[in-house]
Amino acid sequence: MQNKKTSITVMQYIFIIQGIQIGPGILSLPKVIAEKAGPDGWISIFIGGIMSMLASILFILVAKTIPHDSPSTLLKRLFGKYVGGGIRYIYILYFSLYYWIVLVKSMLFTKNWFLSNTPDYVIIFLFCVPTYVLLKKGLQIVGRYCELMFFMTMWLPFILLLPLSEGNWLHFLPILKDGFTPILQAVPTLIYSYLGFEICFFLYPFLQQKKYAIHGVIIANLITMSVYAFVTIICFYTFSPNSITQFTQPILNLLKLIEFRFLERFDMIWLSIYLLVVSTSWIAFLQGVLLLIKGSDTKKNFSLLGLLLAGGIAVIIISPSWQQSEGYQNIISHIGFIVAYIFPFIFWLYSKVFYKYIRR
Repeated sequence: MQNKKTSITVMQYIFIIQGIQIGPGILSLPKVIAEKAGPDGWISIFIGGIMSMLASILFILVAKTIPHDSPSTLLKRLFGKYVGGGIRYIYILYFSLYYWIVLVKSMLFTKNWFLSNTPDYVIIFLFCVPTYVLLKKGLQIVGRYCELMFFMTMWLPFILLLPLSEGNWLHFLPILKDGFTPILQAVPTLIYSYLGFEICFFLYPFLQQKKYAIHGVIIANLITMSVYAFVTIICFYTFSPNSITQFTQPILNLLKLIEFRFLERFDMIWLSIYLLVVSTSWIAFLQGVLLLIKGSDTKKNFSLLGLLLAGGIAVIIISPSWQQSEGYQNIISHIGFIVAYIFPFIFWLYSKVFYKYIRR
């Protein structure tokens, strides 16, 4: 299992998980939270982050229970051939659908801001070529790519501090005006933004230092939670939670306030670099599919080509709009709640209570 080409370091493990979580959903996150919880919405981010950490830890505890060298082997040894196979196919479909949704939203984003007259299939093709080149090299290269993208783009959130002089801290007062009910009601809306951490369950067999797996998932979720809280608080400070609800993607409106004498439309530059951040999301989801289909075998690329072709053909046939993509996002959020938050608890309960007696 500890093949040098397929194993990943703890740093790569962290940045794959963190990279898969931060996708196009962050652009509209402040609005979504403000609609549910008003000025206290930022508190919901921390509650959602804690829930994601707990679910991630349960995944790792289950993965540690049984010796295994691939995700498929783990599910088979834990649940048996048929039930384990069924769960495996559920995650394959889930990761495939999520990969496609992120790809579609990225395509619509690119078409809306940069290539308005370019056909959908051309943009998808431009995304798929580098994706194929990366994924065919194996998991370790994907881990290196996610790590590189993190350090290359970690300055992006701090740019949002430039228009800070136009805000007001009074937008956050009074704290807990309506109690905890709106805050708790906003937590389910954060599910889509935190989804992706469940890949830690399938990356575990390839981790070099498995004793740091729990540390890795906690750090990854902390990074994601910090980024979400940072951009949300800045948007609330600048626009106020009430005015944010009038914007579709508040972060884009915030970027338009940034001006330089020597540079026009800085927001376009920021967004073009942000696409690199989003790319780690769909690449990591597709890597999860490949791990479940063929494990660490990177020589046979038929599965990868098939997935890329299927995704491209689906875009051409459906030709989705922004409204449709939001509908797909709601669907995957409901599915994600089950496979990312309910499943780990069931897996952990089964491994600790039932599996011990069945094994005897």
